[in-house]
Amino acid sequence: MRSPALADYGLLGDTRTAALVSADGGIDWLCAPAFDGDPVFGALLGGPEAGSFRTGPSLPATRLARRYRPHTATLETVWATDGGTLTLAESMIAEVSGRLLPTTLLIRRLAAEGAPVRAAVVFDPRLGERHLRPRVRQGQHVVCEWGALAMSLGCSGGLRVEPGTTAAITVEPGRPVVMVLALAYAEPLVWVDPETAWDLVEADEARWREWASGISDDVPFREPVLRSLLTLKLLTYSPSGAPVAAPTTSLPEDPGGIRNWDYRYAWPRDASIGIAAFLALGKDGEALNFLNWLLHASRLQRPRLPALLTLTGGHVPRERTLADWPGYAGSAPVRTGNGAAHQHQLDGYGWVLDAAWNLVRQGHRLNSETWRALRGFTDLVVRRWPDPDAGIWEIRRDPAHHVHSKIMGWLALDRALRIAETHRISPRRRCRWEAARTAIAADIITRGFDATRNTYTRSYGSADLDSALLILPVTGFEPPDSARLRGTVDAVRAELSAGHPFLYRYPPGQDGLPGDEGAFLPCSFWLVQALALTGRAAEAAEMLEALLGIGGPLGLFSEEIDAATGALLGNYPQALTHAALVQAALALRDVSAVEPVVTEPAGCACRNPNAGC
Repeated sequence: MRSPALADYGLLGDTRTAALVSADGGIDWLCAPAFDGDPVFGALLGGPEAGSFRTGPSLPATRLARRYRPHTATLETVWATDGGTLTLAESMIAEVSGRLLPTTLLIRRLAAEGAPVRAAVVFDPRLGERHLRPRVRQGQHVVCEWGALAMSLGCSGGLRVEPGTTAAITVEPGRPVVMVLALAYAEPLVWVDPETAWDLVEADEARWREWASGISDDVPFREPVLRSLLTLKLLTYSPSGAPVAAPTTSLPEDPGGIRNWDYRYAWPRDASIGIAAFLALGKDGEALNFLNWLLHASRLQRPRLPALLTLTGGHVPRERTLADWPGYAGSAPVRTGNGAAHQHQLDGYGWVLDAAWNLVRQGHRLNSETWRALRGFTDLVVRRWPDPDAGIWEIRRDPAHHVHSKIMGWLALDRALRIAETHRISPRRRCRWEAARTAIAADIITRGFDATRNTYTRSYGSADLDSALLILPVTGFEPPDSARLRGTVDAVRAELSAGHPFLYRYPPGQDGLPGDEGAFLPCSFWLVQALALTGRAAEAAEMLEALLGIGGPLGLFSEEIDAATGALLGNYPQALTHAALVQAALALRDVSAVEPVVTEPAGCACRNPNAGC
């Protein structure tokens, strides 16, 4: 089985789980009942025997276009065949009449124009590591069961597709074929009539368009920003409010290497970056839901803030390898769980306190329990900032004194003190926080700055640089006109370049793991933000435009990219990348003297004139 390029996959989601759909109409990844569950369609990583749900033209066809319907989560793929065209439109339904469905509902519709088109449907669900076939029972729809997990498939026009078989159909113009897939765990399946199911998609589209209409027209590159925000929403587990880092595991950062990790969990740091983007665009509800989740999720480990948590706030499973899974494009290992869960990462406290401060400065008052939890996080920073940590990049070797981590520790204290201006705090605690903030700043400047090169470094005693330092302009640690600030941005841009417009996180190979990795896309968007905030808006806009071009017609981004080939690498789509994209555009909006930026036509997030959207 030849693996499609990651950029050929589209995302469907219902804010509980997500599906990746290849350009030939194959759902090759879908976990149940949530993002971090077992795959029921796992061909992306497990090969054909791991299951897929594929539909499209059965004869040779030319793909004409692929796009999301403007400001919705509905994905369309259009093929040309002899005499006619075939359009696959598909969506997952998150809500009905403002209420979450108890069942995951995925609806796919094939429609022909010009002439009848012959198509095929392959429905082959399996479950988990051992590719378990379901127990099948007949009824109004075909029902597949694996214990408490149940799936049904119903089709319009009397079509019946048995699991593990291929159904050949002819799609007539004016008579679309609709397929309804329902998934439920320990809940009754929701039965939806395929003849009227598309009404649910149209209602869902109206809900997404209404949500998108609240985004101001003054945002540069508004269409890709909206697509990123919609993607972030789809990657938020709505029952708890926890944002997932990515809906996938083990998509390789180094094809053929070992850098395959499970990202189907919630990182408070990554989530806080996304929340800041929502807050800056007036979407306060997402921020409030996140803080409520964090308050619940961290309650048993306070004042320690875990580096990552499950979507319901539990401990992340131990990291292990799935036996006999070949991996994406033959790149094993395939892992579940994540060993970084037990690391000490100081920077996470800074991101979380900054998100809370952004909420407060927009007029929200924290309740007593939230403020108590945040005070506990801040007190821990006071105690532990002198300790080495694993850093934002979760280095799997001995901890170090990462400069970025120290700066984020300073940020945690600074933002906590700002919140304390409107929330109750004892004078003794305030003095302790102020003293620690002063001490961290002095320590960073003394031990983490290379005066000869005029740049902050990756860690104390190291000459290496770190692209995470590009967030300096948004922290307030240095004034906007600081020579140290601009020197750091320029040094990182020059020394960690992977070729315009890409950056490495740190010098390749300097992380204690064998093999290489690609350029890290969030860092490129952080450079856009840093350029804008240090008075180089024109350069920032040009760079952002170049970066948006790699998102293709769907506007989706992974974690990394092969700078030589343009191939996307790492888990996909990546929430951190999309959050950084939004913040880069907002930096362009917020700096003064920015020339108007030409954005793309409504509904298209692609800058490729040959993409067909």
